Parts: sequence; structure tokens; C-alpha cells
Amino acid sequence: MTQRFIPLRRSLRVPVWADVSLRMGAVMALIMAVVMIHWWDRAGLVDHHDGHVSFLDVVYFTMISITTTGFGDIAPISDRARLIEAIIVTPIRFAVIFIFVGAAYSFVIKRTWEKWRMARIQAKLADHYVVLGYGISGSEAVAELVARGADPSSIVVMDPNEDRLAQAEALGCNVIEADATRDENLISVRIAEARAVLVSAGRDDASILIVLTVRHLAPKVPISVVVRAADNELLARQAGADNVINPVRFTGLLLAGSAQGAHVADYLADLASISGRVHLVERPVRPDEIGKSLDQLDTGGRGLRVYRDGGMTGFWEDEAGALREGDVIVEIRRTLPSDTPR
Repeated sequence: MTQRFIPLRRSLRVPVWADVSLRMGAVMALIMAVVMIHWWDRAGLVDHHDGHVSFLDVVYFTMISITTTGFGDIAPISDRARLIEAIIVTPIRFAVIFIFVGAAYSFVIKRTWEKWRMARIQAKLADHYVVLGYGISGSEAVAELVARGADPSSIVVMDPNEDRLAQAEALGCNVIEADATRDENLISVRIAEARAVLVSAGRDDASILIVLTVRHLAPKVPISVVVRAADNELLARQAGADNVINPVRFTGLLLAGSAQGAHVADYLADLASISGRVHLVERPVRPDEIGKSLDQLDTGGRGLRVYRDGGMTGFWEDEAGALREGDVIVEIRRTLPSDTPR
């Protein structure tokens, strides 16, 4: 079985002007090499105009030969000159053409194509999920969103790492290699029209800065952020995050729960994922549930909390005895076979 060659590489970042200069320098070097070859073998050329091959004639012949124009006024007549044209000049001619075609693709065709594709994707972005950072937490969040039924095409992943983005793109997500702290990058993914923004930059300071930037551009969009230091949880909320998740704290809760019972941690993990037997759901109250108690939900789930007017009510409190319009319910539902990922 033939193994696919995977090269060891490192990204090369050069300015556009430097890239163009390198390409033009390579073209000029190849042309000068052909000029010197023709000048050295000028005895094998004939000028049908005046019969004398000057250095200017050599430069002229080189240029029309490289560009495959070939007017025929200067031509190789000796066997050696024709052999040189066949085995030396022709490969150089192809190299020059490839350099020009590559430059045109990189600076004109590719950019135009990418802008057109980006415009098409942007036109369809609305009520989408934006994931800023595709590390361990971000990738797990995307996988869980897809498992919960989210269309991968409704997910936009932004990360500066090309390899991470390749993984997200393989899932069918929209990806963009960019810095999430820059306004123009967030605007390009229509951050203000997103359903939710998930931030996991890998560092608390970067995540909090991203939250500040997102909140400035999208005042009403829900933001969830991962922070690892307990001291930064308050800062993340002050920056505008609606939900602050501390994986270290959550791990501690699972450890403590496991110490109190063999199945407590298992049940907590079960609740967090759609792949478990039960899962948590947050939703607005339905019109036909208004006036009913929290334990009379039409979905058959177990109501746990009601969020009303900025406050929280538990299922055991009197306020949960009559649901009102505008209430937000958190309930436990049984995971049906159609809910689990296939």
C-alpha cells in the first residue's frame, strides 16, 4: 500500500511586495541566463533583417522566444542552437510561464475567488454559532453542537491556527484564519447576527479581551467563555459574558461528587452531553404551559428552574407553581434515540 507523502513544513510569512519581488527576481534571473546562452551561441542564430546578430538582437530574440511569440526574423540555424532551444530554453520558458501564472493566481484569481466565496457565505450567515478558538474546549463544543442537531454550515470557527481550522472544515463548518480580538474580523462573520458566541482562546486574558470586543459589536448576542482561573470569572462577567465556564472548577465538582457517591459524577457528566441518557434543556415557556406549574411541562421533562425578571426560582418554591409569559425554563429530558449522534 502506497503511503501518502506528508512534508515537514513551516509557514513563511512575507509581505506581498517581497513575494512579488522574489517572483520577478526569479524571472529576470532566468531571462538573463537565456540571454547569456544565446549570446554565447550567437553564431548559431541568423538575422534575416541585416544578417548580423548583435547583443540587442540576442535580447530581442530571447524575449520573443521566452514569450513564445516567435516572429521568425531571428531563428536558430545550427544543430547545436536548435538543441539548446529544445533542452535548455524550452524548460526555462515553461518555468517563466508557471511563475507568471502562479503570480496571477496568488494575487488576482485566488483573491477574487476567495472574496466571492466569502461574500456567498456571509450572505447566508444569520442565527449562527460563532466559535472563537478551536482548541480542546472549542473543538468539543463544536462536536457537541453538531451532536445536538446543529447544522455544521451554521457554525463559524475562527482560529489563527491553520491545522485546527482544517479539522473544523472537515466537519463542514465555516472557518476563518484570523485574530478574534480585531473588530474587522468579527464583523466579517456577522457577529451581531449570531445566535450565540463561544469563546475559548486558551488564555484567560485573550478570552476576556475577545469577550469585550464581541460585546462591543454585538450587545444582545449571548456570549459563553471558558476561563481557567477563578479570579478571572468576575472579570469575564464584567467584560460582558453571559456564561462563564471554569473547567477546573467543574472537574473539582465531579471529583467531589464522586467522593460522595459512585454514581454522582457519572450522572453529572450524563447531564452535560446529548450522548447521555438524559440531558439539560433551556427554553422559553410555551403558550399552552402558561399558568401551569413547573412539574406539568408538556414535553414530559422534569422542570428544575424558572428564570423570571432577572431572578431564579427553584422547582420547590411557590413561584414555580404558575408559569408566566416570558419565563425561561431549565428542564431535564430523556434522550431519545433520534437525539443522539449517529
